[in-house]
Amino acid sequence: MLLLTDGTVMCHELDSNIWHRLTADGSGNFVNGTWSSLQPMKDNSAIPVNKGGPTFAPLYFASAVLGDGRVFVAGGEYNTGIKDSDLVATEIFDPVSNSWTIVNPPAGWTAIGDGQSCVLPDGRVIIGSLDSNETAIFDPVTGTWSAAATKNNENSNEEGWTLMPNQTIVTADCHGHPQTERFLISSNKWVIIGDTPVDLVEDASLEIGPAVLLPDGRLFAIGATGVTALYTMPSNSNQRGNWAPGPSFPSQIAGQTLGAKDAPACLLPNGRVLCVAGPVDGTADNFSGPTYFFEFDPEGPGTGSLNAIQSPNNNNLAPFFGRMLLIPTGQVLFANGTRNIEVYTPDGMPKPGWKPTITNYPQTMKAGQTYTISGAQFNGLSQACSYGDDAQMATNYPIVRLTNITTGAVTFLRTFNHSTMAVATGNSPQNTSVKVPGGVPTGQWNLVVIANGIASDPVTVNT
Repeated sequence: MLLLTDGTVMCHELDSNIWHRLTADGSGNFVNGTWSSLQPMKDNSAIPVNKGGPTFAPLYFASAVLGDGRVFVAGGEYNTGIKDSDLVATEIFDPVSNSWTIVNPPAGWTAIGDGQSCVLPDGRVIIGSLDSNETAIFDPVTGTWSAAATKNNENSNEEGWTLMPNQTIVTADCHGHPQTERFLISSNKWVIIGDTPVDLVEDASLEIGPAVLLPDGRLFAIGATGVTALYTMPSNSNQRGNWAPGPSFPSQIAGQTLGAKDAPACLLPNGRVLCVAGPVDGTADNFSGPTYFFEFDPEGPGTGSLNAIQSPNNNNLAPFFGRMLLIPTGQVLFANGTRNIEVYTPDGMPKPGWKPTITNYPQTMKAGQTYTISGAQFNGLSQACSYGDDAQMATNYPIVRLTNITTGAVTFLRTFNHSTMAVATGNSPQNTSVKVPGGVPTGQWNLVVIANGIASDPVTVNT
């Protein structure tokens, strides 16, 4: 699932080239929203027949919402159900025209597969190779690829990449675990930053769980082995930073060892992390259910606490089926490859300093027109949603919502051309373009900017 910048949700149908759109109802409620169809991904003649071609219908792939509001999709494992397809196919979806465009993959690459990706602060996208230590960067403005630095391990298969506030990307290597690395964006260089104090990677499968940047600046990494770790950035980018053990999942649930062997996690507006685990036994092929749900509280005792919470009705499958998406209401959608999507509503409130702030905005807006809104912390404190390889669903970009002061009716404005795709930008000035949809009735509205489910204080505009 991906959150589009017009406040709708784009959802991929299992084992297909089909996508659906979820639109909130007139009060901004997604539970009572409606589904509609989007254009399927394009057939690609470069995909051979023995890999399911020309149909482009991958199960796991790299993905991102770009700074201009389009959607980037690259690679693919289990294309049309074929296990070892490991495609290099790349496409971009334009929500405005409801159309897909085929993009040439990086020159010379043979496999992206269920690859990892990360949108850089300047809006470009870096991806990893399935079968080498190469990385490549896609420029959505020019539509071209360039070679990036090579990693310090065999390949980036099974890893997850997390964007940090200091303009770096941190990953725990699966091939070469427990080694960890950091990508220095400004110097285009991967550097080793030490070993995790506990091994997060299941050796037999080389799987790992998600990693989420916390509001306090630490990285919370969840292992496939029942343990977690926390990374603290260095004050100087030339230093390594520090890893510390985090809390372990409880082992007393049904007498099983629990771990996140490919699994989702999501930073909640209250600063805690919604995460999951399932039974693990150290063997490569054991991906078992049910899925158990937890909240990690970074302000808990020691380095934080993992607290079991009530599970939804669709938790009978293994954790790797799960996907989590933070939506503008601050709720989390949980899907697990079935038709049953559950909604989690967290308690608590964000701290005041976490909210976006609006400094400049148009006091009068007209339908069909484009405007600029300026302020701070428009991209939130984190990418928020994490899985690792297989599925990236970051939400670190501004969503703009209008609420009619008289009727309570809600309208979302499409945002695009954000000034940055960084995280935790603090008080540095940011801006985004917004377009008012046609048909917006005249009236007085409260306008808010939402980042990672956290809304700014409202300002009043007239239409």
